[in-house]
Amino acid sequence: MKELKPAILLFIIFTVICGGIYPAVVTGIASVAFPREAGGSLVTGKDGRVAGSSLIGQPFSDPKYFWPRPSSTTDFGYNPLASGGSNSGPTNPDYLKTVGDRVKALHDAGIAGNVPADLVQASASGLDPHISPEAANVQIPRVAKARGISEQELSKVVAAMTSDRQLGFLGEPRVNVLALNLELDKLSP
Repeated sequence: MKELKPAILLFIIFTVICGGIYPAVVTGIASVAFPREAGGSLVTGKDGRVAGSSLIGQPFSDPKYFWPRPSSTTDFGYNPLASGGSNSGPTNPDYLKTVGDRVKALHDAGIAGNVPADLVQASASGLDPHISPEAANVQIPRVAKARGISEQELSKVVAAMTSDRQLGFLGEPRVNVLALNLELDKLSP
């Protein structure tokens, strides 16, 4: 009984510190130092309403938009509450069929030639908001035709929306699909 009282007291103290004070301080500092990021990195559309987050991929299936990476989250695609990949290996027959079906669907939609891997394979989280510049470029003819604008004009928009490697050496060049599609909506109705 003598050891129980200090254990309960420490439990209460550490719960208040680690479960209340520390998260409140960190949240407060983040809200002041990084207000956009602390608020979810929300992106607004041309009508001023929130269109989504720049950190979470979103489904686009309309031909006039660039399409994102596929999502393997459970229940529905791009489900932030069920982040995770499929865990299927590269020799899994179901996985190979899924990838083959995606390649066929992209070819049927008008994408010619080789299809970049990021258009047919989900990311590890299933929520990646970016595609490679190559994945954006192979979609240019389809999007240009659907929007009635020139491929050259669309290529300039893709180039302008391409982000370089972070700090010049981390990661790969990438295009945020939501930001690109919102930029397209500014060009044409």
